[in-house]
Amino acid sequence: MSALPGAELAPHAAPAPVALRRTGALALAGRALDAINRGLLGVSMLALLGAAGVLTGSVLTRYFFKIPTDWQDEASVFLMVAATFLCGAYVQSYRGHVGIAALASLLPPRVERWRRAVADLISLLFCAFFSWKSWTLLHEAVAEGQTSSSSWAPPLWIPYSFMAVGMTLVALQLLVQLLQHFARAEVAR
Repeated sequence: MSALPGAELAPHAAPAPVALRRTGALALAGRALDAINRGLLGVSMLALLGAAGVLTGSVLTRYFFKIPTDWQDEASVFLMVAATFLCGAYVQSYRGHVGIAALASLLPPRVERWRRAVADLISLLFCAFFSWKSWTLLHEAVAEGQTSSSSWAPPLWIPYSFMAVGMTLVALQLLVQLLQHFARAEVAR
């Protein structure tokens, strides 16, 4: 089951982390990230619709008018890359990414919270590395004027920018979740 808003929560799924206080830097960062994530979710939806439109238009053009298109595959891939990476932080804010939930129901709540924090830390390290490499690829693509090898040859900075921004936001979302975990643990003492 999905842990996204409007869907039933699975027994092991947790709703989005909520800031402990309505004020303070952590709460402000959380609200700012939520606003950015919601905006990029809309962009991701439009990119997904755009990819579907490009592919549908290409099929219709080839079938009815016998006109081949050499750009539709890459255009739809670029749009799918945008849809995938730009909504990653939004999905993470609801812990909607695929995870192994078998342990969640077996562990005591306190141990489960710490297991989740360790998983968030490992995920943060991975996403921070992925983000850094994405920014490196973006810089190289811009500096060298890299394009794809197809006859259409769109610039590669386009998908690399979606990857870099998306992974940076996922890393920031994980950082906010970790800080909220430690803030909750401090209040519980």
